[in-house]
Amino acid sequence: MSEAQIAMPATAQILEEKIRSRHARVGIVGLGYVGLPLAVEYAKAGYSVTGIDVSEGKTQRVNTGDSYVGDIASATLAPLVDSGKLRATTDFSAILDLDTINICVPTPLRKTKDPDMSYIVSACQEIAKHFHAGMLVILESTTYPGTTDELVLPMLSKSGLEVGRDFFLCFSPERVDPGNPRYQTANIPKVVGGCTPECTQMGSLFYSQALERVIPVSSTQVAEMVKLLENTFRMINIGLVNEVALMCDRMGINVWEVIDAAATKPFGFMPFYPGPGLGGHCIPIDPWYLSWKTKQTGIEARFIELAGYINGQMPHFVVEKVQNALNDVSKPVKGSRVHVFGVAYKRNIDDVRESPALDLLLLLKQRGAVLSYSDPYVPLLRLDGVDLTAQPEEAVASADCVVVVTDHSAFDYEALVQRARLIVDTRNALRAFTSPKIVRL
Repeated sequence: MSEAQIAMPATAQILEEKIRSRHARVGIVGLGYVGLPLAVEYAKAGYSVTGIDVSEGKTQRVNTGDSYVGDIASATLAPLVDSGKLRATTDFSAILDLDTINICVPTPLRKTKDPDMSYIVSACQEIAKHFHAGMLVILESTTYPGTTDELVLPMLSKSGLEVGRDFFLCFSPERVDPGNPRYQTANIPKVVGGCTPECTQMGSLFYSQALERVIPVSSTQVAEMVKLLENTFRMINIGLVNEVALMCDRMGINVWEVIDAAATKPFGFMPFYPGPGLGGHCIPIDPWYLSWKTKQTGIEARFIELAGYINGQMPHFVVEKVQNALNDVSKPVKGSRVHVFGVAYKRNIDDVRESPALDLLLLLKQRGAVLSYSDPYVPLLRLDGVDLTAQPEEAVASADCVVVVTDHSAFDYEALVQRARLIVDTRNALRAFTSPKIVRL
């Protein structure tokens, strides 16, 4: 036995052996786009995995091998369920039999742009009811620096157990990019920081059993800040290029050509692209966690708030482009048939959370436009209390104006150019076509 093992508490030695031998019973709280893929990876690695979710619909689908997450095929999920390696439940008492728990619950923003911690608090309250010595708990939900130590740790410490000795607590930011065929849960480097060095060591060991690369950092705060920096970087640079797009529009310059030419520089430049606004579960939300936290320390996050304002104005800019394009063919927005091509927040996925298409549709509706849409991934869309049903792509022929909002690869863009009378392209999806009917962002 090594000196390190002799110095290690018995609880840690037992948990480490369970993890290394694949006998650790793994729990995942929250079976969404983060939790379910993680559960699948651990089941594939040979662990017994229990997924816990408050949604009975989700747990039933998991238990029948029916995946509702785009990055996980049912053909992948079903054999893991059939073999008994993966099961799902709504019963949190299952925690009594678990050795590890990953918390993968939503962390939305309130209308006041401050963090909504209710899902994390609720999950931790349930975990605390069934908490026991020898557990590794890892929070993956995106949040502000300090959450793990200041919110989660006190709730678990009420058990009387000592962190780093009797149980282990870490933060590891989820970095999932839905619809990305190259980088998925298994091969995205996993950052992990613990409340103590022993916690970081245990968390790193755990992730290294199923994921390709683990990046340990010195604290939970560092790990929490990593995710916010990543998405704030993207949000600010998208805000910059959106502002450049506004400038180029006023000056009659093709912003897409400018970006492509600038991207030929082999150093010092990274291309970002303008669009109709920000969408998704991370980029429109995460920077505001950082802004909220820095205000508590007396610092204003000016870049974040300015970029947020610019990005928030892009749906209005697109509506202005639609209005001007219709005006050029002697038609008002009111009463015109406007067809939106793609409503998901990004290409080739079915997620409409924070999608700029929603803002765009509402703004057009307020101006009296008659709305319709096509999206192969989103068959039904609820807008302002009204359900819209996706139309076939051929419906563009009857529209006065088509707005390309999401550039799904499944769309037939050549047919679109042939059928449509007028097109406002917000994604440069029609870069290969030249036509007076195309108006570019």
